[in-house]
Amino acid sequence: QVQVVESGGGLVQAGGSLRLSCAASGSIFRAMGWYRQAPGKARELVAVITSGISNYADSVKGRFTISREMNTVYLQMNSLKPEDTAVYFCNVQRNLGDMYWGQGTQVTVSS
Repeated sequence: QVQVVESGGGLVQAGGSLRLSCAASGSIFRAMGWYRQAPGKARELVAVITSGISNYADSVKGRFTISREMNTVYLQMNSLKPEDTAVYFCNVQRNLGDMYWGQGTQVTVSS
């Protein structure tokens, strides 16, 4: 059974840092990444990593860093802005192609 467990969300002041973790289990995963969804907006890709190659949304380039160690993916978020406030979701894809989502973790950045 595939399980996706997230941690690290919380409240932080603008300019601060936060590190999200996502531990996936039950399979081998081809890709792992992070999405976020703000109130009234569509879910958007934040960062994804596959075979050591990382891709980022333009809005977070230079501030966020995605990394992976086995089946755990991390998102280091620096220089946080109020507009980064959203629910962050971990997403993993198996080699067979099917995808799984974490439950989501709230990140709130105050001014």
